[in-house]
Amino acid sequence: MPSRAETEYRYEKLTWPEINEAIEQQQVCIVPCGAVEQHGDHLPLDVDLVCPGGIAKGVGESIPDQVLVLPTICYGYTGHVMDFPGTINTHYETFIRQALDVTKSLAYHGFKKIILLNGHGSNMPNLDLAARRTNLETDAECILVAWWHLLTIDPEFLPGWRESEFPGGFSHACELETSLYLYLDEDGVRKDRIKNHISTLNDGNPYIWVDLLGKGPGALTSWTSTYSPRGVMGQPDLATREKGERVYHEAVRQLQGLVEFFRNRPRDTRERHQAQDPTMPIPWGQHHPVE
Repeated sequence: MPSRAETEYRYEKLTWPEINEAIEQQQVCIVPCGAVEQHGDHLPLDVDLVCPGGIAKGVGESIPDQVLVLPTICYGYTGHVMDFPGTINTHYETFIRQALDVTKSLAYHGFKKIILLNGHGSNMPNLDLAARRTNLETDAECILVAWWHLLTIDPEFLPGWRESEFPGGFSHACELETSLYLYLDEDGVRKDRIKNHISTLNDGNPYIWVDLLGKGPGALTSWTSTYSPRGVMGQPDLATREKGERVYHEAVRQLQGLVEFFRNRPRDTRERHQAQDPTMPIPWGQHHPVE
């Protein structure tokens, strides 16, 4: 009979001896990361938790002998959304440290391949730093991926699916997020309250524009209420459960492919180029990893 470590993908459901087995099996850890924040009048506050968590669960159910899915990091960096009730903000330093504490704990125990699966756009620069620091300050490797970017791997997928305008139709509580939420938790969508709004950032200028799948050369991330009166940025009235089902299966398929590639990929070898051995540690600031 297979061990529990080969059949149970939920990290928190294993015992410590079973964690040792999972480490021996070189399982990849997926850490969903999200936020509790407003998503317009029609979607609940947990969109950024449900979407990455649902996709990670799909991969875990598909290949439980290769992957462990950790409990979601629920509170993200959302200060710019605090004009909308319900949003919970975590200071960016607290958020980065929490993500890094998780990855460093995994690395300490022996997991050497970690994926941060993000569900909240403004987490990206913070998680990028957490992933980079994991790679430099531990002997593990960490990849950051936003779940919506999984839809860009197959060039044939989006052209046959997306109906909303680009840029702006995929931004927040939009055609994409609403479709996936309809598939994962249809009862949670207030269908009678769906209203479109293309952000004023997407006014045709070539400099500052925002879409989940692209952005202009200039970034203007200010108070959300200044460019979205109801918290929607996109065209959610184009969303359907059928689209969400397609999105779910494509994201799960591509994340599974990433896990299988990453798990088997040999780690690159570091090479120093100083003519003389350094006489001091790398200047990391207050964080000094073991050299």
